[in-house]
Amino acid sequence: MARGSGRGAGARSPQDRTRRAFARRQRARRWLTWRYVLAAVLLVAAVGFGVYALYFSAWLRADAVQVVGNAQLSEKQVLTTADVPLGGPLATVDLHAIEVRLKSLATVKTVDVSRTWPHDVRIEIVERTPVAVLDRGDRLTNLDASGVAFGRLAKAPAGLPRVKVGAGADSDALAEGAAVVVALDSAVAELVDFVEVRTVDEIDLHLRDGRLVRWGSAEQADDKAAVLLELLNREAQVYDVSVPGAPTTR
Repeated sequence: MARGSGRGAGARSPQDRTRRAFARRQRARRWLTWRYVLAAVLLVAAVGFGVYALYFSAWLRADAVQVVGNAQLSEKQVLTTADVPLGGPLATVDLHAIEVRLKSLATVKTVDVSRTWPHDVRIEIVERTPVAVLDRGDRLTNLDASGVAFGRLAKAPAGLPRVKVGAGADSDALAEGAAVVVALDSAVAELVDFVEVRTVDEIDLHLRDGRLVRWGSAEQADDKAAVLLELLNREAQVYDVSVPGAPTTR
């Protein structure tokens, strides 16, 4: 009977085991390499699909414009000024350019333009709030609290004081006049027919009964209002409260 025949069939030499281990490592390395290649291919495909969807397909094109926040401006005015390009990729719509065009409208205080995926451009407007009516003689416009004139008017709306400007009134004077209107005590405001603005420091209140108040600038408005309400009990045509600590009448 031969010895060792079973041992040779069931055992492997060290060299054989080494070769097999080496082959396993090679397969593992190849699989790892293919995994990286596959991941790169998938990434490129995803990026390519995204680029196609954003810039070349009809799936994400600009089809409509949403306008919110407009009350004084009509939607047609907003859309005409915004001039949003429709039909092309939503991703390429120049939002900043639209904002710049809309800010050219004096009625617009602030504006925010954004994309609403998949198909809309959203325009959100904050309009200026009128605090007075600016009367330039030949035309009427709204005046906001910062002295910006906007929105031509056919007639002065009820409830807003009028502001008239002299020949020497600049934008700073107009801003000061608006500040005076905002600062007026309600009891004084009810007596005022219109506010006359000549310079930053020369602002007068023309009362409904024909009397005149030299108001000065917008500073110390509360003190001026309190002094004026006391002075109005005196018989006079002109009341000067520009320096509230030393008022005069004549």
